[in-house]
Amino acid sequence: MANTENAELVFAPLGGVGEIGMNFALYGYGPADAREWIVVDVGVTFPDSAHPGVDLILPDTRFIEENLDGLRGVVITHAHEDHYGALLDIWPKLKVPVWMTPFTAGLLEAKRQGEQNAPKIPAMIYRAGETFTVGPFEIEAIPVAHSIPEPMSLAISTPAGTVIHTGDWKIDPAPTIGPKTDEARFRAYGDKGVLALICDSTNALREGESPSEVAVGEGLKGVIENAKGRVAVTTFSSNVGRIVSIAKAARDAGRQCLVLGRSLKRVIDVATELGYMDGLPEFIAEEDYGYIPRENLVVICTGSQGEPLAALAKLSRDEMKSVALTAGDTVVFSSRTIPGNEKAILEIKNRLIDLGMKIIEDGDALVHVSGHPRRSELRKMYEWVRPQIGVPVHGEAAHLVAQGSLMSMSGIGQVAQVRDGDMLRLWP
Repeated sequence: MANTENAELVFAPLGGVGEIGMNFALYGYGPADAREWIVVDVGVTFPDSAHPGVDLILPDTRFIEENLDGLRGVVITHAHEDHYGALLDIWPKLKVPVWMTPFTAGLLEAKRQGEQNAPKIPAMIYRAGETFTVGPFEIEAIPVAHSIPEPMSLAISTPAGTVIHTGDWKIDPAPTIGPKTDEARFRAYGDKGVLALICDSTNALREGESPSEVAVGEGLKGVIENAKGRVAVTTFSSNVGRIVSIAKAARDAGRQCLVLGRSLKRVIDVATELGYMDGLPEFIAEEDYGYIPRENLVVICTGSQGEPLAALAKLSRDEMKSVALTAGDTVVFSSRTIPGNEKAILEIKNRLIDLGMKIIEDGDALVHVSGHPRRSELRKMYEWVRPQIGVPVHGEAAHLVAQGSLMSMSGIGQVAQVRDGDMLRLWP
């Protein structure tokens, strides 16, 4: 039973607030000397040129390591690397139960099997719409649209009130693999009263609303139909909805699909087990590549961020055993550039152009859309939830300040600007 005498409800981000990536949020309830804690998300971020020789950057978790007696569990909102990618490294320091969705659990297990001496993490499975209890926190998983299967917002209820932790979300009227963002549940919490909204700021600088994933599928179909030779499409390997969009566009254009890249194949295996790939034609094998006419082929490959060992980089260096691109083929970047990766991506594009490829990016056709809310979508969330307190997270300083200003202009009475390592008392 939670200690309610002199209790406080606090929010303490240790990552993801001041940068995009490395999300690690703490919620604590109870008196200052006896708080009970949960962690929401355990992510990594990827280094830029300022970190030569570094593979991954993890959140600094020393604070919660010093308070393990009060840690009741970890909740993962979805299986993007910046939200769950540090689990295998950090969990041995925490050793508490971890709540996650079936897709996240499947991807984590596939990842664990590919890493030497990776720990077996106890997965407590939750699904959209379910409510579960972790210490003094009652948590409802609210389904939202995003660029991966089974993304969740969390309604975290305590004796102090309810906090909505949005995770990554957007409003998409036509997501490829669903579900839509559950407006009714957000409104229901708004009607009951929400203490604080802890909200994704990634696209807080962009006006309007994000296009739908279905529209991206139509854009990809147009590019594929008009291409003369082969089409190679690179995207984030976790974006199952986009993989489905590409496969459908290829099918509708009368082409077969080949998948290149270990992480893509791992995600597709898990998605297939859970039924997300149902109804699609089978992908062809690499050894059959040379037998397919150029105009009948689409290649889905890893490497959208310029990773030197990914499939696209190898294709640009003509280093693949059974597969090669030739002059007149088209390469589509169905992705956005993560800050810090610009130089590596440009090098690959230049090599492809030298080989005679045509490059198509988001500015040339609708071949990518973000999984995060723009300003009109943010305003709708405020209208649904009507929180007493707004806290921008998931962004660099420019994104956080832009959303803080939008929150204030939209009538949220108290807006708190925090950064990694700050502790914010939400109540009393």
